[in-house]
Amino acid sequence: MNWISNYIRPRVNSIFSRREVPENLWTKCTECGTMLFHRELAENLNVCTSCGHHMAITPRDRFTALFDGGIFVEVDVPAPTSDPLNFRDQKKYPDRMKGAQKKTGEQEAMLVAEGEIGRTPIVAAAQDFSFMGGSMGMYVGNAIIAAAERAVEMKRPLVLFSAAGGARMQEGILSLMQMPRTTVAVEMLKEANLPYIVVLTHPTTGGVTASYAMLGDVHIAEPNALICFAGPRVIEQTIREKLPEGFQRAEYLLDHGMLDRVTERGKMRDELITITRMLMGLDPVVAGELPAPDEADQAEPEKTAEAESATKD
Repeated sequence: MNWISNYIRPRVNSIFSRREVPENLWTKCTECGTMLFHRELAENLNVCTSCGHHMAITPRDRFTALFDGGIFVEVDVPAPTSDPLNFRDQKKYPDRMKGAQKKTGEQEAMLVAEGEIGRTPIVAAAQDFSFMGGSMGMYVGNAIIAAAERAVEMKRPLVLFSAAGGARMQEGILSLMQMPRTTVAVEMLKEANLPYIVVLTHPTTGGVTASYAMLGDVHIAEPNALICFAGPRVIEQTIREKLPEGFQRAEYLLDHGMLDRVTERGKMRDELITITRMLMGLDPVVAGELPAPDEADQAEPEKTAEAESATKD
């Protein structure tokens, strides 16, 4: 009996026991429906390998891909008063905050960091749409001011990645006050003659679009990003008309002069390196080593000089 219980039964249980498989190994593309393996998706910076759709990416993952060697240092952001209006809808505001913090692992909807891209020091700020829709509240206002002050102090360009549904309703008029506050922060950069580059990602809407997201020296957008104040559904319901195809998308805005570039996420780092060095008056970065000149190319100027002298004679 001991032989059966000690050997046979555990073997049978191990064969028929259900293996625990993580639930997040596969992600479904929201555009084409393709199932994407998590490692392949992460290596491609959350861009669908089938249709090229740009899915949401966290600020930390974005900074890891942006900065040299994935190395960056966070910039401290002053903490604002929590729940100044004692706001409550279906949940208390503090409970919503705790839920968002648990879900994302972040304290708030914006992360500020400094580091180097292509050996060029910069300050960067990025919004997290998964944190209460990336909504702009007092913390986001403080974060942008902290980023601008750090950029001015260190004489570095500021690169901002926007992704938000607008102002945070739980903070009422205090969230709307961040529009003029962030505008003043951008003006600090302009007075210091420092570049302010905005990368608009999907979606960038509401008060964010009406303030710091459209005040950059250069505006770059990710493909097919929705960039607007009022969304297309609201406009259609108001004017009772069907909007043009691609209305308020990045490519539409580029065609109508609202953007300078539409750049894929995988090429964004190189694009930002080129632009920041150009605006800071630095020499361009040479990608790789320059090829050695061919002997034929070296001999060509000599032949040209001989031909010119023969013509003169």
